[in-house]
Amino acid sequence: MLVLLQANVPSLGHIGDLVNVKPGFARNFLFPRKFAIMANAGNKKELEHNLRIAEQKKAKALAAAKELANQIASVSLTIQKPVGEEDKIFGTVTNTELSEAFKAEGFDFDRRAIAILDDIKRVGVYRGTVKLHPEVVAEFKIWVVAQAH
Repeated sequence: MLVLLQANVPSLGHIGDLVNVKPGFARNFLFPRKFAIMANAGNKKELEHNLRIAEQKKAKALAAAKELANQIASVSLTIQKPVGEEDKIFGTVTNTELSEAFKAEGFDFDRRAIAILDDIKRVGVYRGTVKLHPEVVAEFKIWVVAQAH
């Protein structure tokens, strides 16, 4: 049975491939999970149209992520921490603190998208990144300052 794949299926093919499979595999696995459709001219045109629309959406999302990355590059977050001798900080700077600082600046990111590039042990300037898109990572500055008593 010839089917047209709508999703990447390991060891079978990629989106848009025309593959020959057994009827039971198609009826019981591929069709219910919407991994494939029957191969005919109408379905092939519809799949190509959907792929074009998906490519346009991906291009828009990538452009928006690049624009947001430019905005984030100019952001520097200030985190206040209690300090001890030789400007060593007590505790650590966490992704949650950075996420809250971003919210104060007007950005809303999931804390899991934020990464700290340097080990933060003392008062100073450090670097961090935010993953905005699979292809776009924005870098920002983290200012760690002594907390006023």
